[in-house]
Amino acid sequence: MNNDQPIDIAAPETGDFVPKKEIREGLLIFTLAAIQFTHMMDFVIMMPLGPQLMRVFNISPSEFGLLVSAYTFSAAVAGFLSALFIDRFDRKHAMLGLYLGFTLGTLACALAPTFVMLLVARVVAGAFGGVLGALILAVIGDAIPEHRRGVATGKVMAAFSVASIAGVPVGLYLASISSWHAPFYLLAGLSFLVLLASFKLLPPMRGHLTNAVKQNPFLVLKEILQKRNLQWAMTLMVTLTMSGFLVVPFISPYMVANVGFSETELSYIYLFGGIATVFTSQWAGRLADKHGKHKVFIISAVLSIVPILLITNLPPVQHYVALIVSTVFFIFFGARFVPAMSLITSSVEPKLRGSFMSINSSVQQLSAGIAAFISGLIVQEAADGKLQHFGWDGVLACLITLIAIWVVRHIKTVG
Repeated sequence: MNNDQPIDIAAPETGDFVPKKEIREGLLIFTLAAIQFTHMMDFVIMMPLGPQLMRVFNISPSEFGLLVSAYTFSAAVAGFLSALFIDRFDRKHAMLGLYLGFTLGTLACALAPTFVMLLVARVVAGAFGGVLGALILAVIGDAIPEHRRGVATGKVMAAFSVASIAGVPVGLYLASISSWHAPFYLLAGLSFLVLLASFKLLPPMRGHLTNAVKQNPFLVLKEILQKRNLQWAMTLMVTLTMSGFLVVPFISPYMVANVGFSETELSYIYLFGGIATVFTSQWAGRLADKHGKHKVFIISAVLSIVPILLITNLPPVQHYVALIVSTVFFIFFGARFVPAMSLITSSVEPKLRGSFMSINSSVQQLSAGIAAFISGLIVQEAADGKLQHFGWDGVLACLITLIAIWVVRHIKTVG
């Protein structure tokens, strides 16, 4: 079907919990992808800026790991708190409020003059950005029927790839000719424009409130945490996230210190990886809908082990070799993430979806923060400036990936 044609999102699988009205699915997905693009760019830009930030602020790998973790830890706390009330609001109103806070937090990052102030600004941005990511997935779960949810998730998750293709290289270029502040100024301005567009383009989304019985938010939280299927879903999120963020934060510093890239050349890593995953993330979504989300995830996760081990043990090589390895890493990193997120979104009924996705986002952000912090403790800087023990991160990431493969087999789709 034409994805931009009007669809009745009161699908049978969601009963009375969606609005009895039509929306344009393609327009909704495009708007969500634009929000996801800015949200993801704000997060991923920190990794390639790592070498410059470590040099400018004269900080150690562990302090840089803390800078990455500050965003995720803040998002984790905010996600748990938002789970107590997020399902009480129109999805549109919640989305706009969170996005406004995220935009202001990003502007604060741009204005930060010191390491400590940047750390505080990352906490503010994370508090809104983490919940924002969860709400995007909740909207997909509410509005898109399960049999097309993999494709929709793939398209929105492809915003990560677009951020890598366009946002990260441009941000790195601005940082190289100006300072690390420049990418955040650009992102704050872009976020403000997307905020204005979202106000016009996002439809009211109150369907999850239809016929919903008001409950004590702590009882709702208890209900979510006691459901075995949701426990497995959150465990999958923990393992999937930790296996990725043990590696991702230090790819750029490692490429500069050990492989021989310059700071300006880092943009090629994200450019080629982003171009590839724009297509492969959507293919993974289609394959997940056609052949099953469990099967596609397991295959992608198994195949991801090889590039994880390669990129964390890469010696000084020709740049094209390093770019092939990093591109393959990003391809399978994204290919396993799409079916996993689609499966997690489908593991919870609509009336609890917003609260669960907020909690799940908290679990994701907390796991990412812990993994980045652990990675910062494992990786050490030698006297000659090279980074040591990054390979240990790779081995640990592979072991956790194997656990994720075991966990995913226990998750059931409920709508």
